Amino acid sequence: MQRVRGISPGLICSTRYMWQIFGRHKSHRLYSSASALKAAESYQPGQRIHGFTVEEVIPVPELYLTAVTLSHDVTRAKHLHVARQDSNNVFSVGFRTTPMDSTGVPHILEHTTLCGSQRFPCRDPFFKMLNRSLATFMNAWTASDYTMYPFSSQNPKDFSNLLSVYLDAAFFPRLRELDFRQEGWRLENEDNQDPDSPIIFKGVVFNEMKGAMTSPEQIFALHCQRNLLPSHTYSHNSGGDPLHIPRLTWQQLKDFHATHYHPSNSRFFTYGDLPLEGHLEVIQQQALASFSPITPETEVPNEVRWTQPREKHVHCAPDAMAADPEKQTTVSVSFLLNNLTDSFEGFTMSILSHLLVSGPTSPFYQALLQANIGSDYSPVLGYDGSTKDASFSVGLQGINEKDIKQVKNIIEETFKKVVETGFEKERIDAVLHKIEISQKHQSTTFGLQLIASLMQSWNHDADLANILRVNENVQRFQTCLAENPRFLQDKTEEYFLRNNHRLSLVMTPKEDYNEELDQEEKRLLEGMVSGLSQEDRKDIYVKGQELAEEQDKEDDIAVLPTLKVSDIEPELKRTTLEFKQTDGIHVQCCEQPTNGMTYFRAVSTLRSIPEDLMPYIPLFCAVITKMGAADMTFNEFAQKEELKTGGLNISHHVCQDPNDMSSIEQGVSLTSFSLDRNFEDMFNLWSDIFNSPNLNDMDRLTTLVRMRASELAMSIPDMGHAYAMKHAGSTLSPVGRIQEICGGMAQVSFMKRIAESSDLTETMEKLRQAAGLILNKDNMRCALNSGPEFMNEALGHLQRFLGTLPGASQEKGLPLLTKIDGFNSESQWTHFELPFPVNYVSRGTQAVPYTHTDFAKLRILARLMSAKFLHREIREKGGAYGSGATLGTEGSFKFFSYRDPNSLQTLETFDKAVEWAIEASYSQQDIDEAKLSVFSAVDAPVAPSDKGMSLFTSHISEDMKQEQRRRMFAVSKEDLQFVAQRYLALGAQVDSVTLLGPQNTATKSSKWNILQDSSL
Repeated sequence: MQRVRGISPGLICSTRYMWQIFGRHKSHRLYSSASALKAAESYQPGQRIHGFTVEEVIPVPELYLTAVTLSHDVTRAKHLHVARQDSNNVFSVGFRTTPMDSTGVPHILEHTTLCGSQRFPCRDPFFKMLNRSLATFMNAWTASDYTMYPFSSQNPKDFSNLLSVYLDAAFFPRLRELDFRQEGWRLENEDNQDPDSPIIFKGVVFNEMKGAMTSPEQIFALHCQRNLLPSHTYSHNSGGDPLHIPRLTWQQLKDFHATHYHPSNSRFFTYGDLPLEGHLEVIQQQALASFSPITPETEVPNEVRWTQPREKHVHCAPDAMAADPEKQTTVSVSFLLNNLTDSFEGFTMSILSHLLVSGPTSPFYQALLQANIGSDYSPVLGYDGSTKDASFSVGLQGINEKDIKQVKNIIEETFKKVVETGFEKERIDAVLHKIEISQKHQSTTFGLQLIASLMQSWNHDADLANILRVNENVQRFQTCLAENPRFLQDKTEEYFLRNNHRLSLVMTPKEDYNEELDQEEKRLLEGMVSGLSQEDRKDIYVKGQELAEEQDKEDDIAVLPTLKVSDIEPELKRTTLEFKQTDGIHVQCCEQPTNGMTYFRAVSTLRSIPEDLMPYIPLFCAVITKMGAADMTFNEFAQKEELKTGGLNISHHVCQDPNDMSSIEQGVSLTSFSLDRNFEDMFNLWSDIFNSPNLNDMDRLTTLVRMRASELAMSIPDMGHAYAMKHAGSTLSPVGRIQEICGGMAQVSFMKRIAESSDLTETMEKLRQAAGLILNKDNMRCALNSGPEFMNEALGHLQRFLGTLPGASQEKGLPLLTKIDGFNSESQWTHFELPFPVNYVSRGTQAVPYTHTDFAKLRILARLMSAKFLHREIREKGGAYGSGATLGTEGSFKFFSYRDPNSLQTLETFDKAVEWAIEASYSQQDIDEAKLSVFSAVDAPVAPSDKGMSLFTSHISEDMKQEQRRRMFAVSKEDLQFVAQRYLALGAQVDSVTLLGPQNTATKSSKWNILQDSSL
């Protein structure tokens, strides 16, 4: 599940789809892009194009784009086209979806819409088409008040194909009852082959939302939104409450589509270097020409403002990973702010929010987090522009229940202090600097990010010109400050001290919370089942058989077009790199059009790390840039960092020799970037960290430790499959072992123990030891990505920086790989018993390094198994939200499932997938589709800032990549059978199994190692 900032929990479904559709319609205009930007600039208001009328042309030079807004003449559908010299073209269609209950109707509709349409009537074409496209992105999600279907592609033919499928899916879906029952919910025999087995709830969304609502963060965010905006659609869970989902009927789903998925309620978006006319022609011919206008009546009213503040107390399950069982309370205060359609007010409030809560220089960070009352900010934090009336929230989690009043008092007093003293000019300048950097930084997903951010306001008819013209908002903001130095103080007083529409929300753990939910679900189920007649029960069994037969049926997918392997470029696009020696340090230089920005990276390799120090390395990386340095406190350092850079980051680095699984490189990675004019200042800050780090402030370390431990614990419900895979790989390779220690369940447990400690003296000493090993240039290499006009100057700044560092540079050449002797792979079966209603399952098997001749075969096999077997068996039949197989560069082949109602049954399915692969009942077309899918990832666009980074961070050269490319083209059915038997068949290699999930009697056997809450 993908989580988007500001959108309530469980309200986003991020099912991924990569699909192609044939281009038999007239779409030749999509293939010419040379004059797209000039054409957009030449449009005039009132001009008619393929059934649309141009409303406004909006040049936005600061973002290097021209936007055109249009309206469809008949249906009044809205269209925004953003012309920009970017080959990663984007399309999206969105609908305002405003449910008035918590049955999850928009979420289930999102799933069911994508299960076949009039022109493409095969079952679940979108997952089948994952392998038939070179799309760079395919997604769909349901937010609180809209549903959106975006895709992107660099290939014009691919874009044309995808556009056809999206249009048909959104406006002409089949919406069959079978698909509703599979994707939404159904009553079915637990064993669908046994009519006498118990009848239970099944369904993909039903299980997804049971998993989504496991996280205390998600529960808190949902209650915050529904209680702050209680009068209309926001009081409901658009993702679906598992206790309400079974109330939704198939007819209600179809009715919701008819009223909400209509062009009169739609917003189209196109972006990139393809011409607008071709997009509009296809949209008109394939979709809008079939509709007459309606009045959708989906407008969301503004919330009626309260005359008195309100309070709400809710519960969640106890956190098994909490450092202090007595400190599991969360409290926040939320305020309803401006109407989202007032773009300048929203811009102002987002700046004010950043000043109030972001970073250690903010007043709330200092008042709440540095007080060490709790572990971290409350889950809902800062400005939230995802609802028609925006909001602001601030609070703490991980507090003792007796401290609730104190936290509320601190919040109130902090606002008063801000009104009295305001903000330092440097802090405001730092925020404006951040905006400038965001405009210049080039992202490969700019178009997708743009529509994701615009949709929230555009959904409520905000003026897009006012939002897009960032510089005008900046200038107006600066004018307001110049005319009224108390401008932000007045806003603080207006929205926070004199605002009665505020909600105090408290969440405390309840020991039997999960048991109560289970009982409620059982009562709901019993209520539905108890009234069933024998005929009803027979009908349920028959429908279960019908669905199973449909799921087993081999679809005729001839209606689905596909790109061919021959459409893939045989040669990769190479990047020009230069290699230099600066102060004895190896430097990789890559000249790119970076818009006046320069990107610095370094890897400091540690040839050996003491075993007892290794788990501390991630903590060291997390805190070393946040403790202060030289003569600066952490607040002062953070202020300079924001003013001069895009951030200074250190992370744990480990990679495997592409040629040898037993040779590794381990250390830390440094990453930062800045405007060219600030590059020297950025290095001065790095120099302060290396030469004079502050590792003495115990209060500051306590704050950071609690925050990191809380963050890791809260990540498990959303990332359980990733944790399961890391643990499963921990006994299969040296890199896998290190990844588990430094980023898996072992690290979560380690940080829990550290956070539980009342004395961090030993921890501080370990961090000092780490600093002695890491903060030098003994085994360092660097990389610079910059514009050609600044590269020489950047090298000069780098040389001066390196000259300030302790240590002696190595001139023997890089990389610095260490051979790991004595590592013995072993099988392990581990069950982490956690209070979740769903499971995360992984099986890992030893495989091969990147340059091995079988790596390409296993890579194609992983994609083939995911799409052609695991998806059908684990998601469609089993009801899990996700599943797949993957081959990592660390040399392990891993199966996984995500938010899965099953456990050992899924392990059996993994084994059956291997049997299926060996039997080779798949076709050459299936293999070709798997190749297309792999190449879509291999050839994904790379930002100028990231060019050359696979060589720098992983030692994978372009010659190695080209050889992999050649091998992937050559993979045959016999190759896939061979590697399935050689590496994946039971007993062929050492394998390892990890399960995260609730207690399970099936794991109470001698081969399972069970880790319960107390032993984590």
